[in-house]
Amino acid sequence: MPLKKVAVIMGSKSDLPVVLGAIQTLREMDIPYEAHVMSAHRTPEKAADFAVGAMDNGFGVIIAAAGKAAHLAGVLAGHTTLPVIGIPIKSTSLDGLDALLATVQMPSGVPVATVAIDGAKNAALLAAQILALSDSRIAGLLKDKKKKMAQGVLTADEKLQAELETL
Repeated sequence: MPLKKVAVIMGSKSDLPVVLGAIQTLREMDIPYEAHVMSAHRTPEKAADFAVGAMDNGFGVIIAAAGKAAHLAGVLAGHTTLPVIGIPIKSTSLDGLDALLATVQMPSGVPVATVAIDGAKNAALLAAQILALSDSRIAGLLKDKKKKMAQGVLTADEKLQAELETL
């Protein structure tokens, strides 16, 4: 079975600087993806059509990034059974709290997993974890990534201990 793709949907092209964190993480793990701009408010039919056809078009997870009213993840989740991960984007108003609340406050029956404000890398890692349930290559990459993170912390602690000895 071919590897499922991840859809990375932005509410606006202005979200790209944040969303690049997800795209780069997916690329590092050689996970296929498509990135598109769609608006829950300005192109609702396009967003709905995309979500309805996403599974048949080879997607396994949808990442949706939006600021302000941030209904994109919810609109997509309302039209698919695929897992949807919302990235609330910090905008000039309310420091992203509006986007966070709009993304996380979903009604019962329409789940959206939500990462931190501007948490694009974690959105990609969560998408990878979902795909890893049926892909041992991705599971191995995630294990290696966690080992490298742990080693980085241990190395930082060793450096701290050495620095403290010289004080």
